[in-house]
Amino acid sequence: MAKKEQRKQNVFPDGTPISEWFLQTKVVHPDSLGKKYDLSDYGIESNPHIVQTQKIQKIIDEAAANGGGVIYIPEGIYKSGSLFFKQGTHLYLSKGATLLGSENIMDFPLLMTRIEGEYCKYFGALINADGLDTFTISGKGTIDGNGTPYWKAFRLRREWNPQCTNKDEMRPRLLYIAHCRNVQVADVTPFWTSHYYRCDKVKLLNLRIFSPIKPIKSASADGIDMDVCTNFHIKGCRFTVNDDAICFKGGKGPYADQDTYNGPNKNILIEDCFFDHTTGSCMTCGSESIHVYNVLMRNCRAEGGNELLLLKMRPDTPQHYEYITVENVKGFCKALLGVSSWKQFYDLKGRTTIPKSYGSHITMHNIELKCDKFLNVNKNEAEYELSNFSFKDVKIETKFSQWNKDAFHNIRMKNVIVNGQYQQ
Repeated sequence: MAKKEQRKQNVFPDGTPISEWFLQTKVVHPDSLGKKYDLSDYGIESNPHIVQTQKIQKIIDEAAANGGGVIYIPEGIYKSGSLFFKQGTHLYLSKGATLLGSENIMDFPLLMTRIEGEYCKYFGALINADGLDTFTISGKGTIDGNGTPYWKAFRLRREWNPQCTNKDEMRPRLLYIAHCRNVQVADVTPFWTSHYYRCDKVKLLNLRIFSPIKPIKSASADGIDMDVCTNFHIKGCRFTVNDDAICFKGGKGPYADQDTYNGPNKNILIEDCFFDHTTGSCMTCGSESIHVYNVLMRNCRAEGGNELLLLKMRPDTPQHYEYITVENVKGFCKALLGVSSWKQFYDLKGRTTIPKSYGSHITMHNIELKCDKFLNVNKNEAEYELSNFSFKDVKIETKFSQWNKDAFHNIRMKNVIVNGQYQQ
């Protein structure tokens, strides 16, 4: 590859260079992280029926008090409620090890946390890390949120009350990492939703992220939620989830851009990932997001999903999605791009005017897909405006090739072929 082309590939959509930090993807070896604290050395035995939160937390506390170290989960099943990692502590799950979440919400304490675009009192996650500098989760084991009881209860509650929100059912998250720097989560299999809030320099490497579609259908089980994060690298991950695979959060509400708890997600690199039977979208600028800036998704494969890229536009929230590039992707999903008004739990909270949203400088390049629809984009300039969209070297086979050119201001198409026809 010519040096000029190589430099071009290593820049973010706004033209700024991708730093050397993103290019270093070696998984941290647990031996370099300090003393090993093996659960079996503390008399903790594998048992899927006994909740052992206090015993495991005691080991984390001891490791932190002694300068840090690695909490080592040996082969077996270890059930727990909320665990809180502290500065200097890390988690390693050996091959055949499963950290299993309790099915009892009473094992997850109420605390002030970030959930669904707001800072409020809610339940702790299975794994919690807050305010840490350098934190790792690694190994060949599994973190299983044990979501089946919660999903069954949620579905039943929705039958009784169709307006039931995700929080009404009272269920914990799998992983909540907040206000942390230099985070690496590698190799493990997270079985449910992971949430990152106000983190900087996060690497997610070689993860297998799964939530079931059948026989039990999971509910609102995004793969990864990024919430006011910067310098975030997702590489070599496989997503099989019953919701959006990768979703950007950041706040919601008519004055969300003025709330100091909210903010942008920026400088995000997603590469070499596989979206496998995702029922939501592969990448979503979400319903609780105010600003997404400088996102590059490249060298991925999709085998399912509603849209390769979805922009949800809330008419009760000011949103701006800009400088987003998706390139070098093959496979199939229902649509290449989706943009539409999103009114779930719509609430202007007394504001008399709709805060207008924007999507701009969106590029989709070198993509080959089979789709139900080429572009699922609706024009709605009372709520949002779309400008500077670019499609280049795109080949689409689709059931519905029609698309609304009037939905865009300044759209550029070069070598875009839909069902054998060049688009202009």
